[in-house]
Amino acid sequence: MQLSLQNFTSLVQNMAASVQSAATQLLDLTVGSTLRAVVEANASIALWMQWLILQVLQTTRAATSTGADLDSWMADMSLTRLPAVAASGLVAFSRFTATAVTLVPVGALVRTADGTQTFAVIASPAVAAFNAGQNGYVLAAGVASLELPVRALSPGSAGNVQAGSVSLLASAIPGIDAVTNANAFQNGLDAEQDSAFRARFQNFIDSRSRATPLAIGYAIGNIQQGLEYTIQENVDTAGNPRLGSFVVTVDDGSGSPSGSLLATVTAAVDAVRPIGSIFAVQPPSVIQANVDLTIAVSPATARAQAAGAVGAAIAVYIDALPIGASLPISRIVQLAYGAHPAVSNVSGVQINSATADIAPAASGVVKAGTIAVN
Repeated sequence: MQLSLQNFTSLVQNMAASVQSAATQLLDLTVGSTLRAVVEANASIALWMQWLILQVLQTTRAATSTGADLDSWMADMSLTRLPAVAASGLVAFSRFTATAVTLVPVGALVRTADGTQTFAVIASPAVAAFNAGQNGYVLAAGVASLELPVRALSPGSAGNVQAGSVSLLASAIPGIDAVTNANAFQNGLDAEQDSAFRARFQNFIDSRSRATPLAIGYAIGNIQQGLEYTIQENVDTAGNPRLGSFVVTVDDGSGSPSGSLLATVTAAVDAVRPIGSIFAVQPPSVIQANVDLTIAVSPATARAQAAGAVGAAIAVYIDALPIGASLPISRIVQLAYGAHPAVSNVSGVQINSATADIAPAASGVVKAGTIAVN
């Protein structure tokens, strides 16, 4: 039912008309009269009651509830808001003298130049320099710099810092002199917004008691924010035809989701998969895109700024590509022109030393490598 709302003036006018119509003589309803004061007092109470009714209507429907009220509404369905996701990325640990072996321990802290964001080194057995026995990364003699994975201590989008922002060692590491991040961090997310929470609730309703791709997708999306996935049916992990089998490829934006995340996805999919089927959960196969291009800039004094903007725009675009999405070489040209108004020409564009688009397989993802702007 649509509630007909009135403002204070309308309430006073309607009350005055009602009182006058019930009287046998003309009433004094001028400003300052006793009867006018009584009417305005009643109108104020009616306005307050109207506001209370609106508050009740708002909190009794998921479509209009917000914040804690929406959380309470969803809790009746055993649904909770997805928490914030900590930003992560690569930080280069470097030293001036590379004659001795140096260990960067897991948990070592680095910080942005303004001191607002702190990141901790995380374990990644996929990095060749990782030593599980020493719980850290070993910089062998002769190695002057090594890029290591880090994660923000405080979850949320505030951890999405720009390239070059991480420049301080928050905890002393013998043998390490400097740190920096060549690329911006982009995968930090704030707690799930109300609109996304409502959309996920709709998927929750649609996926009940169904062993469908939608139900599997909902189970994956319910794990954490920022997950991308593809579902390939009737194939095995090598892409060969296999009836009754499906493959789920999952990425958290890094291109290398952790083993614990893959295990969590496996458990979630197993709870909703069709009976009699088999499946596999795998990370995407990463194709690194090394981009080379030449730009002409006018005026020449803006070249350094323009080159930095072009490189950053291309890296952000490539790293945001979803699983299975291609990287058109023409898009690189468009990004270069749009990155800075001083760019007057773009030429010599190559991706991995070729002038062709990159088209990954259905389970592949393209990530930014070296972006060389000449």
